[in-house]
Amino acid sequence: MTRSAKRIFRIIEWVASMLLFILISFIFYTTLPVKTTSTLFIPQGSVSSIITQLSKKGYALSPIDTYLLVLMGKPQSGWITIGQTDLNRIDFLHKLVTAKAKMVKVTLIPGETTVLFLRELGTKLSLDTAKLQAYYDRYSSYKEAGIYANTYYVPLGIQEKHIILFLTSQSDRKYHDLAQKIYGTYDKKSWNRLLTIASIIQKEAADKNEMPLVASVIYNRLKRRMALQMDGSLNYGEYSHSKITAKRIRHDQSRFNTYKYKGLPPYPVCAVSFDAIKAAIKPAKTDYLYFMKNSRGTHDFSDTFSKHRENIKKVKASKL
Repeated sequence: MTRSAKRIFRIIEWVASMLLFILISFIFYTTLPVKTTSTLFIPQGSVSSIITQLSKKGYALSPIDTYLLVLMGKPQSGWITIGQTDLNRIDFLHKLVTAKAKMVKVTLIPGETTVLFLRELGTKLSLDTAKLQAYYDRYSSYKEAGIYANTYYVPLGIQEKHIILFLTSQSDRKYHDLAQKIYGTYDKKSWNRLLTIASIIQKEAADKNEMPLVASVIYNRLKRRMALQMDGSLNYGEYSHSKITAKRIRHDQSRFNTYKYKGLPPYPVCAVSFDAIKAAIKPAKTDYLYFMKNSRGTHDFSDTFSKHRENIKKVKASKL
């Protein structure tokens, strides 16, 4: 074999060795473990942006994974179900591209309180209710009504922190957009007052048609510095579905007792609907100061105490 042939052979041998080394290194790299949660949120953006964001969240990823993921396909943004929490790198990247989320429907009914909703949420999704409440207290802009009454779809397996962040951020965005559209600004202190009024409307009104009328009574009584004297304000927290009795009115010392204290409670009573918010923003123009539930399940409204007493007598007579 000539000297030049030997040289070419050595070069080929060296290249083959390098390729073999690269191949072995690649195989080894793709089998390295990646720890993950059973559900994962994929941010929007390019593949390199997704890898960067996941790396910042503690995932052991590198620029090499960007090239691998480009070859495999771009993940869709949103929550996905990974299933396993220990995967090799290639399986993890494959999951990013192919995994879909099994979504669970959860509904917060208008008028329900956060404490009962989180309890139901914990049962339905096998989550820790105490953790849900702790994260709600940390991330919600409002002590109550921080989650807008609506239907949401969340991935099965989502953790307590993530579901609360999702629900509160979605709700805050809803409130922000509404406030910007109506007032041109979103002031959370003013919005808390509005939500408080809306929550009492939500508890008191028989239907959405009554909401502007109930709102007018609230504003009229506040303007005259009269106590609101509304049972619905006492349906806060654990008392969401409790019947309000004379004994309860006498003994409840909280600021939610609008029989004892004038003005509004310190924060909302419950979750609210758009109709309740709309009524709080634009109440009916009336002189009403009182309303009484009638035998039809709706309310009779009146502008004087004497008329209110007549409505009370009608209800008592209908029960005889």
